[in-house]
Amino acid sequence: MIELQTKQFWRATIALGIASFVIFANVYYAQPLLPVFTDEFALSPAVSSLSVSLVLFSLGVSFFFYSALSDAIGRKKIIVIAMIISSVVTVSIAFVPNFEMLLVLRVLQGVALAGIPTVAMAYIGEEFAARALTLAIGIHISANSIGGMSGRMVSGMVTDWYDWRIAFLVMGVLSLVALVAFMLLLPSSKHFKRKSFDWKSAVTEYKLHLKNRTLRLAYLVGGLHFFIFVGIYNFITYLLSGDPFYVSTTILGFLFITYLAGTFSSTLAGKVSQKLLQSHCIGIGILIMVVSTLLTLVSNLWVIVLGLLGLSFGFFFAHSCSSAWVSKYAQFGKASASGLYLTSYYFGGSLGSFYLSIFWNIGHWAGVVIGAILILAITSYLMLQMIKVEKHAVEVEKGSGTVLAR
Repeated sequence: MIELQTKQFWRATIALGIASFVIFANVYYAQPLLPVFTDEFALSPAVSSLSVSLVLFSLGVSFFFYSALSDAIGRKKIIVIAMIISSVVTVSIAFVPNFEMLLVLRVLQGVALAGIPTVAMAYIGEEFAARALTLAIGIHISANSIGGMSGRMVSGMVTDWYDWRIAFLVMGVLSLVALVAFMLLLPSSKHFKRKSFDWKSAVTEYKLHLKNRTLRLAYLVGGLHFFIFVGIYNFITYLLSGDPFYVSTTILGFLFITYLAGTFSSTLAGKVSQKLLQSHCIGIGILIMVVSTLLTLVSNLWVIVLGLLGLSFGFFFAHSCSSAWVSKYAQFGKASASGLYLTSYYFGGSLGSFYLSIFWNIGHWAGVVIGAILILAITSYLMLQMIKVEKHAVEVEKGSGTVLAR
C-alpha cells in the first residue's frame, strides 16, 4: 500500500491532482463567459448557464458507465483515454458555428471527463494505506479548486485579450500538457483486481449502496451543497457584470481566485477530520457557507469577494469530508459507491442554476441568497443525522474494536 509522506505517495497524489485539475478547468472554463454568450448568441442567463450545467449533468449520468468499465479495464487506462478525448473536444469547441453545437460538444466533454473522478477515487481507495487515504482525498479535492479557479482565470483573460474561441484553444493545449505529466507520474495499480464487465453486478452494487442510509446522507449533502455552489457562482457573474459594478471578463475570471480558499480548506479538512468527527467538520463547513453567503448581500465588491472566499472555504471543507465519508463507510464496491456520490454531486451542480434562477427572477441577488440559505438549512438537518451515525459507530468501535456502518 502507498504509505503517508513517501515518494510514491507524492507521485500518486500529484498525478491524480493533475487529472482533477483538468476536469475542473474544463468544466468551469465557460463560467466567466456566461454574460459573453448571453450577448453574442442573444440568450437568457438561464440558457447561457447551460454551457456549465449540461457538462455537469452529463458527468453525473456517465459515472455509472465508468465505474463498471474501470473494474474490467483498469484505473490508469480509463483516465488517460478520458483526458485525450476531453482535450480534443475542448479544441473543437473553438470552431463551433452556433451555441447549440457548443452545448452538444460540452455534453460530450462531460461524458469524457466522467472517466476521471470516480476512477481516481477508486484508485485512492485501493492503493493508499488507511492513514494516507484521508489526506490523499483532501489533496485531490484541493486540485479541484485549483483547476476550477485557473480555468476561469485563463478563460477570462484570454477572452478579454482575444476572444472566447481562442480561449478554448488555449485550454485544449494545456489539457494535453497535463495528460503527459499524468502518464509519467502515476504509479501503476498494485492492488487492482480485474473483474468481468458485468452490468447486473454493477446495478446490484448501486442498489445496495442506495439502500445504505449512511451513504445516502453523504450523497444528499454533497449534491445539495454543489447544487447551490454552482448556481451562486453562475449568477454572481451577472451581478458583477451589471449595475453598479460593470466588471470585465478578466476581472470575472480573477474573481474565481477565491477558489484558493477551497484549495487550503480541502487539505485542512483532511487533517482536522483526524481529530474531530467528519460530521462535525461538515457542520463547520455549512456554518461558514451560511455566513459567507449572507456577506454577499453587502453592495461592495471587496465584501462580496470576501464572501466568496468564505463560501469556497466552507464548501470544499464540507465536500472533502462528505466525500471521504463514502470511502470510509462503503464496505464493498468502493468505485461504485464513489461513483454514486459523484453522480449526486454533479446532478446537484447541474440543476442549481435552474433552482436559483427562480429566486433571481423574483428578487435578483437577494433572492439567490434566500434560495441558497434554504438549501443549507436542509443540509444542516442531514448533518445532524450524520452525527448520530458517527457517534453510534464510535460506540460500536469501543465495544468491539470494529467500526460498522449502520
